[in-house]
This record gives sequence, C-alpha cells and structure tokens, in this order.
Amino acid sequence: MKTKILTLLKSSDDYISGQELCERFGVSRTAVWKVMNKLKEEGYEIQSVPNKGYRLIGQTDILSESEIVSELTTSWIARPTYFFSKTTSTNIVAKSRLEEDGKSGLLVVADEQTSGRGRRGRGWQSPKGQAIYMSLALKPDFAPEKASMLTLVMAYAVCLAIREVTGLEAAIKWPNDIVVGKRKVCGILTEMNAEPDYIHSVVIGVGINANQTEFAEEIRETATSLYLESQATVPRARLIAKSMEHFERAYEQFLKNENLAFFMETYNDLLVNRGREVVVLEPKGNYEGIAEGINESGELLVKREDGTTTEVYAGEVSVRGIYGYV
Repeated sequence: MKTKILTLLKSSDDYISGQELCERFGVSRTAVWKVMNKLKEEGYEIQSVPNKGYRLIGQTDILSESEIVSELTTSWIARPTYFFSKTTSTNIVAKSRLEEDGKSGLLVVADEQTSGRGRRGRGWQSPKGQAIYMSLALKPDFAPEKASMLTLVMAYAVCLAIREVTGLEAAIKWPNDIVVGKRKVCGILTEMNAEPDYIHSVVIGVGINANQTEFAEEIRETATSLYLESQATVPRARLIAKSMEHFERAYEQFLKNENLAFFMETYNDLLVNRGREVVVLEPKGNYEGIAEGINESGELLVKREDGTTTEVYAGEVSVRGIYGYV
C-alpha cells in the first residue's frame, strides 16, 4: 500500500484527502497516517493540511523499493524489484534470486555494495548513498553466443536514460562503458551461466556514478559523476526506472531477430569511439585502427592501417583511445 500511495502522491499536483485514500485502498485513516509517517521517516517532504489532505512537496534523491517502483512504467522488466540498503554484490544476489523464483526480468538494487566487481575481476568502488548499483536477471531463450549483445543493449538503454533524466550528452564507449565529457560515469558487467547450447541465466550488472562529489586519486582522471557534470543532484530511482524502460523496449526488439540491426544506426550515433583512433587490446597482441561503428552482431568494426576491417568481438577484448581513455 505504501508504494501505491506514494505513486498517487507523486502523480498529483494538488492535495489528496485522507478520506479519498481510505476509500481508494480500503483502509482506515490510522493506516493512512502510519504510511505518511513512514514516508516522512524515509525522507519525503509531505505537507498535511486539515480539510485538504496530503501533498508531496519535496523531491529529493531517495532510494528505496517503493521509490523505484513508483517511477516504473515497464510491463515486466524490473518486476519484481528487490532493494537492499547494503549487500555484497547485486550480480550475486540477482543470480541467487533468479534461481529461487525463476522470474526473468527481476531487478536487484543496492544503496551500497561491499564486494562490487567490474570487468575482468576488477573492484568497483561502491560508496553508500551516492551511486546506482543494480543487476537485471534474465532467462533468455537464444544461443549463448548471442548473450554478449545484451551488454550493448543495456549500454544503449542507460545512455538514453542518462540523457533523458539529466540532459547531459552521454555517449557509449564500446562495449560496456558510458562516458560524459570523455570520462566514465557507468560500467556494465554481464555474466552468463550456460551450457554449450543453452543459457540458464544472464545477469547484467550496472554501476552508475550518480551523485559522487569526489573520486580516489587513481581513477580521478578517467572517472566522473553525473552530479559533477551537471551540478545537480540526480534522482537515482528515476534514472533506474528510465533505464529499465528503455531496456525493455530495446530488449523486446532484440528478441524478434536476435541481432542489433534495429538500433545499429542510433547506437553508432551515440558511440564515442566512432571515427577515432583506437587501440584494440587482445590476448594475441594489440593493434591500432579507426573505429567505424558496430555491425548488427554488436562487433566493433576497426579499419586497420593496411585497409582491412576487423570485426572485434566484445567478449574477448578491450578498446581504448590512442591518447587516453576514449
């Protein structure tokens, strides 16, 4: 009931009477009063006026299950959403939850992680109350070799959401980072549990630097936050909800043909690597070239010095700029 009342308060520009809430949800005035007090304890600024009712007058960065769900417009992605004030790793928890209830599309969000992980086993700084740590768990019915494309689908969704919520010109650094002003604001880690011809689960972890005001010295040159770039506090729950909304639309398109042809042109327009000199870092040896964009399989097309074009597979390599991170 708390989430439903919060959703109603957020959608109304006027006061909502206690009697209306009682009748709508079939509860007592005492129950409504308790919900209002609980919301106030969580940080919501709610004005209560006799003979008028209740009105939400303050919008702050509150992260909770109720706040996230109240912002969601999806049909099945992020339904359900599980929220933790503190956990080890949202990827680990999401995989466990998927094994327990089998609900494809479930989302796990944490306000703090104690064992956050990045790509290739790197640590991911996970301070409390500042960033977004979330993992989406799926049970897709397609061949395992197609799973790497989901990293690109999520990057596309998050990039669009950042642009929509903050107005910043976010861009994609292939395959799994989002950048603003040539510095990283988001990393994506996709993990798959599969047999040679069957996927048991895919978990897509997303870490977004939302409201951090500073970073450790070793990453200060390559990392930034949405707050530092916009000088405005980012409503994390709204950004999460918008990311899930864009992902749901893109993922359903992806499932129709199991390739990225449907958004290839738009994705390439958002690609910060496109048209730039890059270094491809792979086990067989590094090489340089010009990034030309992705193909419908999500591979990065790199034109090499000899004029040949190499299709770079996202699961095997990293790409960085010749003169820096991008």
